[in-house]
Amino acid sequence: MMHSLKKVLVVGATGLVGKTLVLLLNQTLDCQQIDVIVRRKNDLFLNQKKIQQIVLDDFLLLNSQDLAGYSHVFSCLGSTLKQAGSKSAFYHVDYEMNVHIAHLLQNTTTHLLIVSSMGANAASPFFYNRVKGKLENTLHKLNLYRLSIIRPSLLIGQREHGRFLEDLGQKIYQTCSKVLPKQFKYLPVTANQVAHTMVDAARNQTQSCEMYANLKIQQYPR
Repeated sequence: MMHSLKKVLVVGATGLVGKTLVLLLNQTLDCQQIDVIVRRKNDLFLNQKKIQQIVLDDFLLLNSQDLAGYSHVFSCLGSTLKQAGSKSAFYHVDYEMNVHIAHLLQNTTTHLLIVSSMGANAASPFFYNRVKGKLENTLHKLNLYRLSIIRPSLLIGQREHGRFLEDLGQKIYQTCSKVLPKQFKYLPVTANQVAHTMVDAARNQTQSCEMYANLKIQQYPR
């Protein structure tokens, strides 16, 4: 059974994956309404009949009524320690904001789809992976109708703000792409592949919770 994407919400819509996802949803015929929560309006989404921008400085101000009526909520929220400026600021974006949204969706019939990381592990020695792992563990404990966790490796694409590891991964991939096997666990993926994974999961997932590993993401068009 294919699920309808008639009315969806995207949080974190101005990042690399978020922008790509919103534009993909905008091209999806049965997706009639796309609401995006942003801190300031984005020119890319202006004059698009299906896209409505909701401006909100603090995403923690969202309440259950704000998230009511959506068939799917996509969260592409994510930062880096450098971009956030401190561990506490990073934790606020990557953990607290995502958990707040998930809490609001408990005991509803809304499908939550969220971008995590291939290295997510609450016991990791690396702070980034540890926060992502803690987020996944928390989400598993909540009473969510349907949950999709997307776990990409390094992302390829042009960001507004550079990310050192992903920029390095992109350079290495460009150098070694001809000799790497087509199915390689750590192969960098594009925002387009992640976005297609999310839309496919939104349409077709039947399990209450499913993880989408990097190898699965690689199956979609770059």
